[in-house]
Amino acid sequence: MKETKAWYVNGFVGILLIAILAAGAAWKAIMEKEIFLPIVFGLAAVVLASGITIVQPNQAKVIIFFGKYLGSIRDSGLFLTVPLTIHKTVSLRVRNFNSAKLKVNDVEGNPIEIAAVVVFKVIDSAKAIFDVDNYEQFVEIQSETAIRHVATKYPYDTFENEEITLRGNADVVSDVLAKELQERLNVAGVEVIEARLTHLAYSTEIASAMLQRQQAAAILAARKKIVEGAVSMAKMAIEQLDKEGGLQLDEERKANMVNNLMVAIISDRGAQPVINTGTLY
Repeated sequence: MKETKAWYVNGFVGILLIAILAAGAAWKAIMEKEIFLPIVFGLAAVVLASGITIVQPNQAKVIIFFGKYLGSIRDSGLFLTVPLTIHKTVSLRVRNFNSAKLKVNDVEGNPIEIAAVVVFKVIDSAKAIFDVDNYEQFVEIQSETAIRHVATKYPYDTFENEEITLRGNADVVSDVLAKELQERLNVAGVEVIEARLTHLAYSTEIASAMLQRQQAAAILAARKKIVEGAVSMAKMAIEQLDKEGGLQLDEERKANMVNNLMVAIISDRGAQPVINTGTLY
């Protein structure tokens, strides 16, 4: 099914014709005392009135004639279309769907909670009416299905930044979600404008353990940076002493100085100086 344009004319023309038929029926019945022509004119006016329809802005009217799709009216206003037809209204406005918090397992099997908002609109009124039972309910069910499927394709977090994760690559995950959802909703004539994650967290039963893991990973990363800085500073100190030549150190004294610098820089607590009154040997 594909949307086509229905036949219609200005609705005020139809109202004028209905008024003429009604006036003619009244004239024949009152002035000329006829029965047959007033009945014919009255039935014609009623049949013509069945083709009058009003279309609001950002709406479409789907015209159905005894089970056959005749087309859709997208222009807003008062119109006269084919009489004895059914006029179904389809909203073309942009709408949001906020999914509930879904509990799923990520690709590593960790239970997580995830939710998203989907911004969509109908672009084909015929598909929305005829190809699915209820396109609004169809959007809701398919959105939750797509969210669950995308959540199972990626880990929540790897702590190593080596692959796409739900927490670290929200934009990429949202793009994948929008693309997959669009493929699912094409059959309903719906366009996905945007899909974004609104909630992402570990489930309560593992949240505490995962928090400790995140804290440990952060501590290790910080320690790595501190060690790298300490090695660089010790190297700079040795090179500076050798360059100035004011103090000659043998290899053992260099090693001892590097050891003291590393301890002073890396230690969590303030270093306590030890005064050496003798010699290293």
